[in-house]
Amino acid sequence: MAARYSAPTMRIASLLPSATEIVAVLGAADELVARSHECDFPAGIENLPVLTEAKIDSSGSSAEIHARMETAATDALSVYRVDVDELRRLAPDVIVTQAQCEVCAVSENDVIAALADWPGGGPDLVSLRAEDLAGVYEDIRRVGAALGRAEAGERAAGAMRDRITRIALEASDADWKPRLLVIEWMEPLMAGGNWMPELVTLAGAENLLSQAGRHSPWITWDDVRAADPDAILITPCGFDIPRTLSDIAAVTDRPGWAELAAVRAGRVGVADGNAFFNRPGPRLAESLEILAEFLHPEFFDFGHAGNNFRRL
Repeated sequence: MAARYSAPTMRIASLLPSATEIVAVLGAADELVARSHECDFPAGIENLPVLTEAKIDSSGSSAEIHARMETAATDALSVYRVDVDELRRLAPDVIVTQAQCEVCAVSENDVIAALADWPGGGPDLVSLRAEDLAGVYEDIRRVGAALGRAEAGERAAGAMRDRITRIALEASDADWKPRLLVIEWMEPLMAGGNWMPELVTLAGAENLLSQAGRHSPWITWDDVRAADPDAILITPCGFDIPRTLSDIAAVTDRPGWAELAAVRAGRVGVADGNAFFNRPGPRLAESLEILAEFLHPEFFDFGHAGNNFRRL
């Protein structure tokens, strides 16, 4: 159902998709007055004014996007732009942004610069900082407190944690715990880090080539071949399934791909890395469902297969 918007009691600007989803799960979607250019959930959010844009072209292959990001980093350029004039016109009481990844979204420093010389002291700034699941729960509680909805924050964090725990308990009954590699970027290769290793473990598998609570690491193809995973899930940050499939040769055309245990067993999947996995908010619970269904279809059928992930 599309979100409804009326005159807000608190004016909230969200500069991050996961922040928008947290605001919505707290019951404050009606109080949003602006969003980032990437915020697309829940339905109705697209009607809000947009405060950010990317300074680099985000079209093309993963290799092309990475090259543009490298150039921006070399030139010490911020990857995103904040519309300061529109931000001031909308006059939010609270701005929710992030301090986790300057490549993924507007950085905290960008927002601090935009708030410089703000008349009257400016809005409150809340920065999401999660690097693991505990951090996601804490971010939900902190946003709730900042919005005057502390109880809602506690309830939302608790409901998400309980949902994840129920799935993990059922997954623990699986006799087989495959060695899973989550690929978060295709060219160059990156393994899913931060909260991803925890989700893999909770889904009844052994995570490969990354560590819980640490940033996603760059890996080599030799690393992948040496690890020889039992299963592979490809879920690039910012890519939906059709876009990932259009660039899948960046992984599948590498030498020795067909000899990997996961490939020979038919345990390779592509998941929606834009809507799930890479957004540290409430839908990490659905991300765990996707993992569990992909790994253990004999235990789980959440309806994600063919929709939010596909087997290759």
